[in-house]
Amino acid sequence: MTSLPDYNFQPATIKFLEQSPKKLFINNEWVEGNSGETFATRNPASGAVLAEVTLANAADVDAAVAAAQAAFPGWSQTIAAERGERLFKLAALIDEHADVLAELETLDNGKPIRVARRGDLPYVTKHLRYQAGWADKIEGSTVPVTFPDQLVYTRREPLGVVGAIIPWNFPLLMAIWKLGPALAAGNTLILKPAEQTPLTALYLADLVREAGFPPGVVNILTGPGLPTGAAMAAHPHIAKIAFTGSTSTGARIMEAAAKSNLKRVSLELGGKSPNVVFADADLSAAIRGAQWAVFSTAGQECVAGTRLFVERKVFNEVLEGLTANVEKMVVDHGFAEKVHVGPLISAEQLERVAGYITEGQQAGAEIVTGGQGLSAELKGGYFLKPTVFSYQDDSLRLVQEEIFGPVAAVTAFDDEDELIARSNATQYGLAAGVWTRDVGKAHRYAHAVQAGTVWINGYGMIDPAAPFGGYKMSGFGREMGKEAIDLYTQVKTVWVSTQ
Repeated sequence: MTSLPDYNFQPATIKFLEQSPKKLFINNEWVEGNSGETFATRNPASGAVLAEVTLANAADVDAAVAAAQAAFPGWSQTIAAERGERLFKLAALIDEHADVLAELETLDNGKPIRVARRGDLPYVTKHLRYQAGWADKIEGSTVPVTFPDQLVYTRREPLGVVGAIIPWNFPLLMAIWKLGPALAAGNTLILKPAEQTPLTALYLADLVREAGFPPGVVNILTGPGLPTGAAMAAHPHIAKIAFTGSTSTGARIMEAAAKSNLKRVSLELGGKSPNVVFADADLSAAIRGAQWAVFSTAGQECVAGTRLFVERKVFNEVLEGLTANVEKMVVDHGFAEKVHVGPLISAEQLERVAGYITEGQQAGAEIVTGGQGLSAELKGGYFLKPTVFSYQDDSLRLVQEEIFGPVAAVTAFDDEDELIARSNATQYGLAAGVWTRDVGKAHRYAHAVQAGTVWINGYGMIDPAAPFGGYKMSGFGREMGKEAIDLYTQVKTVWVSTQ
């Protein structure tokens, strides 16, 4: 284990990090894996190695699938309320271990510890308890048909073995978004965390076992997209892949699913979300909202409001206010006493975001503030100053492509028709925001914009009961709400003659 920041870590955090290399969790046991290979998970605030982690290969995927298949008949036939009780027990255990999990999340991901502790972890158990409550409420219906003397009803049944592939920006929360509804519905699960952030998923494994889940119900494999994720997507005995990540990777998963067994696929993919400020808005609230819509999680959020549209008559006022706020933001490691923006996840991501900034300047967009790397000042971590661009050309890659970094692109608009056309002029459709005191204007925009979620006079709120997902190339299927249960069940129709 490498040296850690100057912070009073939980003893359990230190103990967990000292156990390296990390193994795979299959059939409620820690196993060595077949590849004989490991990979490093690094602290993005320093670049130092936190732990070595086993790299799962195709044979390991086969072993996990076999364990999940063997567990499926018993788990799917377990009384629904008992499945819910196991999930409630897991939520209670996560609460008990929240301080350790928050520290691991900050070490592995880089986000400020207060965000991990006060934001991520409470949402993890909030979502898990919500989905646990659905376990005994998954219902079919009776269907009136034209044939006489027939009783026709439907059942919602689990799919089988589910593969969940999750990203690195909200590692534990994304895991629970998929684990909760999948298990509540009676499926068994193979979870692959992002290779950059495997630690909280691995810590979760022991809590799964302690909560009393039978062997094989939850299996956790670590490794990169190749070979681990690809082997899952192509496996003929995985019934569904639930994926959150980039649009390009989502497309490859769909292709592999089609070629293997036509497995179900749900995709929550990229975004390039418009956030709109009308002149009649509460400008102070809108500026604060716009700031955090972009720079929360160092801009590494799929819903980030990275395209800020401001009505021309208040454009200068909003841009100046946003710039002043952004220049006060503290960039530092996640355990620093005062920090607003942590590091990017990796050296590769830092280089990628810096490339967009350079290209944006060369293409004619104007940097208003930021744009400089801070790795040297902050001891080798993957840091970048929050950056604000002013632009007018919607065709710029800076404006059209998901950057996934602390970069805002601000532009002026003149009327609603122009605004709606420009808002929708992107391949993505994940989220949008609008700030105005005119309720009619707000609803007109919310109805016209092509986005799965629209916030009015706010930005970024999520709740377990509110469906979440995208339009267009931001994917399909809905996380959260009752709609999440639909992703993990299939409908059977039963005909009964009453003669």
